[in-house]
Amino acid sequence: MLEGTVVKDKMNKTIVVEVTRLMRHATYQKTVRRKIKYAVHDETNQAKTGNKVRIAETRPLSKTKRWRLVEVMGK
Repeated sequence: MLEGTVVKDKMNKTIVVEVTRLMRHATYQKTVRRKIKYAVHDETNQAKTGNKVRIAETRPLSKTKRWRLVEVMGK
């Protein structure tokens, strides 16, 4: 389970979710933000751009979709 923000919702039954995590830099020991985008299956087209969502890993649904929408947590 991951939590992120919807950055794109123009496709049918697919959204793009950006997940941000904090990690420690190996050399400088400073906390750095890392972002990664996931293509997520949204069966009912309920998530909109800017919403916070929870996603879960699933079987491959297409070439890029390996995640599904669990819930929309709000703005």
